[in-house]
Amino acid sequence: MPSRDPFLTEFEIYVASAIVRLGDDAYGMTIMRQIEELTGRRLAVGMIYAALARLEAKALVDTRVGDPTPVQGGRARRYVRLTPAGRRALVHSASMLARIVPAALWESGRK
Repeated sequence: MPSRDPFLTEFEIYVASAIVRLGDDAYGMTIMRQIEELTGRRLAVGMIYAALARLEAKALVDTRVGDPTPVQGGRARRYVRLTPAGRRALVHSASMLARIVPAALWESGRK
């Protein structure tokens, strides 16, 4: 049965997974560091913000603005969390990958 939730790109899965892992501490830089740490892949912070914008446009994340950092001219952080639809989309996309990748590897090994 087809899902109403959108599929996520590979990178959106990384971002959504990092958001879940980080909980209340999820914002651009912490998300970037989490993905870099777990994948060994160097990222530009703009990649994170572009993915967050896509996820927000799909109503898969909510944002809230925190207090400014306690330094002169400190900016407020924009924290993110997955919406219930975002969590469903993450579970659905990850489960589809878990089904298709082993099947593809199985098929390629038989040729």
